[in-house]
Amino acid sequence: MMPTQRMGAQTVALRDPPSVLSYACVGGKFEKQGPLGNCFDLLEEDSFFGEKTWEKAESAMQKKALNKALEKGGLTASQLNYVCAGDLLNQCIGSAFGLREAEIPFLGLYGACSTMGEGLSLAAMLIDGGFAGMAAAMTSSHFCTAERQYRMPMPYGNQRTPTAQWTATAAGCTILGAHGPGPYLTHITTGKIVDKGITDANNMGAAMAPAAYDTLSAFFRETGTGPRDYDLILTGDLGVLGHSIVLDFFRRDGLDLAGNYQDCGLLLYDREGQDMHAGASGCGCSAAVLNGYVLPGLREGRWRKVLFAPTGALLSPTSSFQGESIPGICHAVCLSARR
Repeated sequence: MMPTQRMGAQTVALRDPPSVLSYACVGGKFEKQGPLGNCFDLLEEDSFFGEKTWEKAESAMQKKALNKALEKGGLTASQLNYVCAGDLLNQCIGSAFGLREAEIPFLGLYGACSTMGEGLSLAAMLIDGGFAGMAAAMTSSHFCTAERQYRMPMPYGNQRTPTAQWTATAAGCTILGAHGPGPYLTHITTGKIVDKGITDANNMGAAMAPAAYDTLSAFFRETGTGPRDYDLILTGDLGVLGHSIVLDFFRRDGLDLAGNYQDCGLLLYDREGQDMHAGASGCGCSAAVLNGYVLPGLREGRWRKVLFAPTGALLSPTSSFQGESIPGICHAVCLSARR
C-alpha cells in the first residue's frame, strides 16, 4: 500500500512540513559586486578565504556557512541529527573536508548544481519521517576549483564562449526542523535523469533545461497546480539560454511562465556589467540565491509560495573526453510561508 503522502511517480506531500529554522550564505568578490551583494551574510575579497589552495577555500566557505546559520538560529552543531551536503569536486571533498571536524552525522551528496534541492529534499524527508528532529542542507562551488576540474587550467586564459556561465564562488546552508516559524517545505518532486544529446560543456543551460521542464511538468501534473499558484518559480543556474528554452517548452504546452519565472543564474550577477556571458552557475549559485534572497523574502512576506527547482549537469571530465552527452537533473521543492 502506497503511503498517503505520495501524489504521483515523483512527488510527495509532507504530512508535517518541516520548518526553516535558520539559513546563511557566503560569497566572494564577484558575488559582492552583483545585484544580490547585500543579501550575503559573509563576503570575502580573498578568493583563497585565508587558505593555501582553492579547494581548501571551498571547504572554508562551507564551514563559514554552517557556523553562520547555526549562530543566526541560536543553535549548536550537536543539535543537528544530519547534514546533507555536497559540491562539484571529485569525491565531494569540499564538503567532506569542510565538515570533518564538525562531528555531525554526514550524508555526502552529488547532484551537481541541483545539490541544494537534493539536500533540502532528503533533510525534509528525514524530519517528516521521524528520523531526525533537525537537519541541515548545504552546498558550495568555487570558480577556480570548477575551472581547474572541468575545463582549462586557470593560467591558460582561454576565451569563453557566449553560452558559457560563470561558476559562483559561494556556499549556502539551510537548517530545517520539525517545528519552527517557517517558511515550510511542503512538497518535493524528485527529478529523473534527462539527456537530449547536448555535448557542449560550455552550454550547460541547454543541457539542463529539458530536466527543468520535465521536473516542473511533473510537479504541476502531480500536485494539480499551475504556474499561477506560485508567486515565484525559480530554476537553478540555467542562465539566459536555458531560461528561454524552459519558457519555450511550456509555451508549447499552452502555459505561460513569463510572469513569475526566474532563474538563479540570472539573478546573482549583472551579466553585462560584470561580463558574465550567459549568467551564473555552480552549486553555490542556487544555494546563495535561496539562502540570501528567497528565504528572507518568504519570511518578510514578499512571497507566499515559492517553487525552487535547482538543476544540475551530471558530467565529468572523463565523460566529456569520451564524447558522452551531458545528462541533466532537476529537483524541485515547494516552500510556503504557511504550513
